[in-house]
Amino acid sequence: MGKKKKKTLPLAYKPVGFVLGWAGGALAGMAFQKTWKVLRHEDDAPDALDPDRGWGEILLAAAIQGAIFAAVRSAVDRTGAKAIERSTGVWPTDGKGGRD
Repeated sequence: MGKKKKKTLPLAYKPVGFVLGWAGGALAGMAFQKTWKVLRHEDDAPDALDPDRGWGEILLAAAIQGAIFAAVRSAVDRTGAKAIERSTGVWPTDGKGGRD
């Protein structure tokens, strides 16, 4: 039973991982908007195609957004994997590590 469970769980985890990833992305977007508002006292972060913003401001916003996104995604992925492991006794990936 253990081997079969280990082989099918990574595939079964895919939809759960998708939902968690979507929710994590939404959470990261909200966190970035709040962070930008605190840092720059502006409601909208600069967009790369905004002609009124300079390179420094655009790259700063992109770096902050990327860092927040990576941290939130890692936290959400790890929390989901730990929850699956607690409920099934099996880690939800095939053990190779990394993302697909």
